[in-house]
Amino acid sequence: MRSFVLLLLVIAATTLNVRLEAQKATIPSVGLHIKKTILVAPGHYSLPTTDTNAIQKQGGVIIIEGKNIVLDLAGVVLDGAGNKPSYAPNQFTGIAIEIKPGSSHITIKNATIKGYKIGIKADSVEALTIDNCDLSYNYRDALKSNFEKENEDDWMSFHQNEKDEWMRYGAGIYIKNSKGATITNNTVTNGQCGLMLTSCNDALVSDNNFSFNSGIGIGLYKSSYNNINHNTLDFNVRGYHYKKYRRGQDSAAILVFEQCNHNIFAFNSATHSGDGFFLWAGQTTMDTGLGGCNDNFIYGNDFSYAPTNGVEVTFSSNLIMKNTITHCDHGVWGGYSFETDITDNIFSDNRIAIAIEHGQNINIALNSFKGDKTGIKLWSRETQPADWKYPQLKNTDSKNYYIATNSFDNNNTVYDIMGTDSIYLSGNTKTNTGQRYKLGARIHEMDSTKENEEVGLDYAVDNRLQKVKATSTPLSTFRHGLEEMRITNWGPYNFEYPLTWLTNIDSTGRYHFEVLGNESASWRLHSISGFTITDSLTGVFPAVFTALPTKNAGGVMANKSIVLEYTGPDYKNAFGVTEKTGSLFKYVQKP
Repeated sequence: MRSFVLLLLVIAATTLNVRLEAQKATIPSVGLHIKKTILVAPGHYSLPTTDTNAIQKQGGVIIIEGKNIVLDLAGVVLDGAGNKPSYAPNQFTGIAIEIKPGSSHITIKNATIKGYKIGIKADSVEALTIDNCDLSYNYRDALKSNFEKENEDDWMSFHQNEKDEWMRYGAGIYIKNSKGATITNNTVTNGQCGLMLTSCNDALVSDNNFSFNSGIGIGLYKSSYNNINHNTLDFNVRGYHYKKYRRGQDSAAILVFEQCNHNIFAFNSATHSGDGFFLWAGQTTMDTGLGGCNDNFIYGNDFSYAPTNGVEVTFSSNLIMKNTITHCDHGVWGGYSFETDITDNIFSDNRIAIAIEHGQNINIALNSFKGDKTGIKLWSRETQPADWKYPQLKNTDSKNYYIATNSFDNNNTVYDIMGTDSIYLSGNTKTNTGQRYKLGARIHEMDSTKENEEVGLDYAVDNRLQKVKATSTPLSTFRHGLEEMRITNWGPYNFEYPLTWLTNIDSTGRYHFEVLGNESASWRLHSISGFTITDSLTGVFPAVFTALPTKNAGGVMANKSIVLEYTGPDYKNAFGVTEKTGSLFKYVQKP
């Protein structure tokens, strides 16, 4: 009996302690200043920011400052939309959580943050950890490009970030001047930019999902010695419409800009993005002829289905090894690259697999080329742009290529070369190829005497791989193909909500539509205006149908709309709002 009473007392005391702890839990509010580890009460908190364009001067809704602080936001949603409609993410402003300079050993985990310009911002923080946070549905531009044509207003520019110019594009996570960050297991989708690093070194960025954004998956500016591996970075794209235009508008899965050196990029899935990997030496190099984004290790990634370049590496020296690069305009664009190795990659079905102008001291070896229209294109211009200081300060002749032990299969043209000196070809095999040599003017010392001989080449395992636990890219479940990139006014379609998509208007004026969504769900026609549908509607996902536009009395073109009704499981729409069965989705075109 006494034991039973003691047990009841223990239970009562434990319950009391839990209640006391719950009473101590902090309710997030605008202006909360955290200087030590606290307990945050779960809940959905609407914490809007003041409306301002001067985001660099605006502090976060929640400020963290200090050392050895853990902020566990499990069950917490910070929502900055306030009275701004969720369907206008270009109106989102402010920073949800800001970590102040001088802080160290800060951990933020399990947060859900949406409706802000930037989810988490950190400046001059050492040993920052951000883990298992969902920072989706934050800021993104309203895109002006449409079915008919590209709009140049949608182009992004990254040339300057000395005063945080990149912040104008928003981000799930924005970190500057920091060392030793660990960014793992986070999700940023349906925004504009995922993770942006400025002057950050020695970071580990792994196992994140930064996909289906309209700008950048991961961006680096003056950041070196970072380890970026096993991330899902697919469908970071804008400026594309299948069979209409393929511009990319400087969107990319991975952006490396201005003096970023000695980084590891390994086993990332970076498909269906404007560029898979976009590296530019920077304005410093262009003005001085010095530096670059050098000695980066680009290994084992998938950069396929880029409307522009699978890999763009310019004015720099890097190692590109064992990547998969298929169905791109250029597999590798290497303008003004030097001392660069392109080794043991898989190229297939690209317009040009490797294109390099004014390259120097380039090794291209052990690669597979299959179905590319042109395998390797090398060239130079006779004159350089007069306003470029780079060629005035540095020799930019196209020269010194070692091309060996590659296999070419079913390529229209194997080598397209002009304006290049000192090319050595050795042991490259060709099967079912068309024109093997397309040679232009100004070629000197091209040695192909051993081209038909078998040459044994191999390479040692790079020691940098010891820092990478992954051995393959993350698995993907979405459909692959250039035709699967559908860019709405708010960015790439993510396959998670019902969509009526116009694919083409043929020469007879007939409209061709797709109906996309959850294949276990169904749909029906709700209403129609300005169209006559010319097919039987199946009501299943996916489906296609055609429609002819109609005219009002007097021959005036009517407003066109096709409204469909959805039946099936709940889903999140393009703005992260949960929709239920019976919701409507539509195609609308004004005259």
